[in-house]
Amino acid sequence: MPDPRSKSLLSIGDVAARTGLAVSAIRYYDDEGLIAARRTPGGKRMFIRSDIRRLSFILIAQQLGFSLDEIRAQLRGLPLERTPTKRDWEKISRGFRAHLDARIGMLERLRDRLDGCIGCGCLSLDACRLYNPDDQAGASGTGPRLVVQKSVEG
Repeated sequence: MPDPRSKSLLSIGDVAARTGLAVSAIRYYDDEGLIAARRTPGGKRMFIRSDIRRLSFILIAQQLGFSLDEIRAQLRGLPLERTPTKRDWEKISRGFRAHLDARIGMLERLRDRLDGCIGCGCLSLDACRLYNPDDQAGASGTGPRLVVQKSVEG
């Protein structure tokens, strides 16, 4: 682990200025194990430059709707002791691709069906007789089945 007094380390204020995050948010992510601050002998948190990328990834993943647990699971694949390489980030990207594709599919189904029916099986609209005759979607579970699932059978 690098010496915390090294000039290559950044203070929490420097990281906050670079990422746009509040210092309290950076502390929170550190406490949650999403990043790993180095400590000076006086207890001051110091960060390596690659922590800026990790924090940026956290912000983007949160905006895409990923939970901190999902983000944490992906970040475990990155090394804490060195700057992640392009290969390291590609591994993370592959891990998120299936989740992103599923979310994109659900958003497309929502976009395409929202104006007529959200697929809840309520039979309240005339279109429900076409999308969900005899409330067939109700057999596959509760909630907006025609949007959440690719098909009533799926």
